[in-house]
Amino acid sequence: MSTTSIFSGNSRFATDFQSVIDRSVAIASLPLNLLNDTKTSLNSQSTAVTALDTKFGALQQAIEGLESTVVDHPFAVSVQDESILGATVSSNAMEGAYTLEVTSLGAYSASLSSDGLTTVTDPTQQNISAAGTFSLTVDGVTLDVTPESQTLTGLATAINQLEDSGVRATVVNVGSSASPDYRLALQSTKLAPVAIQLQAGANSLMTVLATGSNAAYKVNGMDQEVQSDSRTVELAPGLEVTLRGESEPGQATTISVTRETAGLGDSLSAFVEAYNAVVTELDTHRGEDAGALSGQTIVNTLSQALRQIGNYSSGSQAVSSLAALGITSDMNGLLTLDADAVETLDPGAVLDFLGTSSSTGFLHTASDVMSSIEDPDTGSVKVALQNYEDEIATQDKLIEVQEERIETLREGLAAKMAAADALIASLEQQVSYITGLFEAMKANSESYQ
Repeated sequence: MSTTSIFSGNSRFATDFQSVIDRSVAIASLPLNLLNDTKTSLNSQSTAVTALDTKFGALQQAIEGLESTVVDHPFAVSVQDESILGATVSSNAMEGAYTLEVTSLGAYSASLSSDGLTTVTDPTQQNISAAGTFSLTVDGVTLDVTPESQTLTGLATAINQLEDSGVRATVVNVGSSASPDYRLALQSTKLAPVAIQLQAGANSLMTVLATGSNAAYKVNGMDQEVQSDSRTVELAPGLEVTLRGESEPGQATTISVTRETAGLGDSLSAFVEAYNAVVTELDTHRGEDAGALSGQTIVNTLSQALRQIGNYSSGSQAVSSLAALGITSDMNGLLTLDADAVETLDPGAVLDFLGTSSSTGFLHTASDVMSSIEDPDTGSVKVALQNYEDEIATQDKLIEVQEERIETLREGLAAKMAAADALIASLEQQVSYITGLFEAMKANSESYQ
């Protein structure tokens, strides 16, 4: 609000009138000053809570990163002979050792367009038949094929665009570079004795090159073979195996699934760093040089929530606390990580202690605590920020009302003082005139004596 004088007088009391205006406005401004001070304090507190929100948000991300390490990569898999088998493992696997003997890799059924059809030297311009529509029969199921272009390339493309046809089409040159002879090749998508035929009307266009067969393997020493129409099989829940080569008769390959803690050290380090950043930020609002949130309940609320995370215990398990993971706390509440400690622990015990956000364990408790702080609607930090925003908006309205009231007072006083000053100035002029008149009369009288 402007404090520039709007009063200008001509009497010798003009300065006094201005002083009256300034003092009256100053007294009237006391509530406004209080409101401005309150707003400044609220802005400082809001800024401080925003800083805490940022730190807690980083801690929440660190906890989520820790869970990602646990949930997405809880198991490791190793294969005794990777020339025979490949294996991948997912989060729902189980620890254990599996043996698998590959007795057959199986084969795909294959057909090639027959001799005696139109010789195709340019597959983008020619086709093996002049027909506009073809009939593809795969294992007794017939589908119509209508190429967009009457070319061999168009025919192969149309076959590949069919859903669940059971075959893949390619174009191959069985001639020489100088004398090309492009043919349509069809191969089954499954390992099985699949009959494949393509017809143009009543004319069969394909010749069988190979009759497929199932892959076969024996699990955990069983005599009975397991048949598969794919070389990728689900050997157990969460364990997918790819057959790469046939085993020597009677020689099985071992697949080992173990609990995994690789990468856990980095995730725990990120958690400790984020946790300590929150502790440090909260400490700025305590003590002799406390920040804007000194004495505010939110500091204690957040500190208690943080202690729930740092002091979590799962009871009497092999790993029951953060200290057992190598994470210790000093007298100021700051955490320190012994990165080597995790490596010496049983991976299963570590992962059981950590748990997940949706089940039990440290991550469940930590996630619940962070939700109570950072939930967009009900989190204590988010609610506090909204409250500050509302209070600041209320202060702005009150300040606006006070400024209007003071400005009205200033203008009213200025008008009254201006009128008074004008009256006094007029009287002063009259006094000056009369005084001058008397002085002139006196001087004239003296001149006649």
